[in-house]
Amino acid sequence: MTTLKSKLQADLNAAIKERDELRSSTLRLTLAAVQKEEVAGKEKRELSDDEVQKVIAKEAKKRREAAEAFEQGGRAEQAEREKAEGGVLDAYLPQQLSDAELEQIVAEAVAEAREGGAEGPRAMGAVMKLVNPKVAGRAEGGRVAATVKKLLAG
Repeated sequence: MTTLKSKLQADLNAAIKERDELRSSTLRLTLAAVQKEEVAGKEKRELSDDEVQKVIAKEAKKRREAAEAFEQGGRAEQAEREKAEGGVLDAYLPQQLSDAELEQIVAEAVAEAREGGAEGPRAMGAVMKLVNPKVAGRAEGGRVAATVKKLLAG
């Protein structure tokens, strides 16, 4: 078992013993998503820590989107529950980049792409190739793309 997956399992056991319903249900759903990913495809396989982290990030993103949808639908109680579940999952993810840190990384990549001859909106792919490995797991793709577009345009 990978170390992150075993940490999730140990934390689930602790949450069950402490009768922490929110944490236990959130961790159960996350471990189920990890197991589903392990059996997806032609053969069952063990996920690496990076792959487990991607599954956790995907689950956290689902919680954020659900919270937004509940808020727009006027269901504040469910929105708070989704936000709380997202908070539980955020503890297992790396620290997210601030807007200033992300902008600095993207600005460096834009300068590097311009040196390589890429200009304007068509340079988006080249810049994203440079930025993605540097921000992997620490910034959402949509947020990165929006920052790249903004700096390429301006």
